[in-house]
Amino acid sequence: MLTREVEVQDEFGQRRTMHIPNERPLTIYVDKREIVTLMTLGAAPELLVLGYLRNQQLVESLDDVESVTVDWDVGAAAVKTFGGGPDIDARTARRIVTTGCGQGTMFGTLMDQIDSVRLPPAATARIRQSTLQVLNEAMRRTDSVHRRAGSVHGCALFRGTEMLTFVEDVGRHNAIDTIAGWMWMNSGSSLGQGGDKVFYTTGRLTSEMVTKAAQLGVPIVISRNGVTQMGYELATRLGMTLFGRASQRHFICYCGFDRFDAEPEPARPPVHVVSG
Repeated sequence: MLTREVEVQDEFGQRRTMHIPNERPLTIYVDKREIVTLMTLGAAPELLVLGYLRNQQLVESLDDVESVTVDWDVGAAAVKTFGGGPDIDARTARRIVTTGCGQGTMFGTLMDQIDSVRLPPAATARIRQSTLQVLNEAMRRTDSVHRRAGSVHGCALFRGTEMLTFVEDVGRHNAIDTIAGWMWMNSGSSLGQGGDKVFYTTGRLTSEMVTKAAQLGVPIVISRNGVTQMGYELATRLGMTLFGRASQRHFICYCGFDRFDAEPEPARPPVHVVSG
């Protein structure tokens, strides 16, 4: 169950029931080595684990993974690799605690490698203003845990106006990791390629979120929320297009204007106030 029903009392003294998200710890082990504990809804734990390992570059290829076993009785995910993964001890030695909900972590080597990311050119990866508005509406209409219970973030992957997958979790970094796992599982088809995709999140665009989207090869990122200074600088450096404050027909394009085909709204006439 992703939510549970609880009894609450409001400011008027009225008692009623409402839903809240179920948050559970999931500790990831790779070849019996403890890596990290994630706080998650647990909607797609295997994809979350695979996406986390992919985004942290703790496993180089899906072919290196023999199995992922999730046991909610003990709150653990055991990953078994073929012959052991890369030098995990060295890769996990330097951790950065991020602003991700639930205290996300990134390993410092990722920031050292970000400049090696190559995204498709602006001529082939673009978005129209009318398409952006369609995506805003699609996110608004999606049935979600947030609509029933709040307190979660949602992320989606689009190709054109088609929503390919939608994930919610207590932290936006968990949601994008789950999408990364989904793309990895579809790496044998065009679904696993990021160049023609748009990533949409309800959370703010921090350096962590921009980095993970870039690693997936996705050049266009949209958020209902805002953009941090580090997120903006990373996106600018990588040639990504970032939209923030996206809702209905409203948005702010922070950078990457060369990928955006604007269709400006008609200017609103000034409002004249006549005093009596």
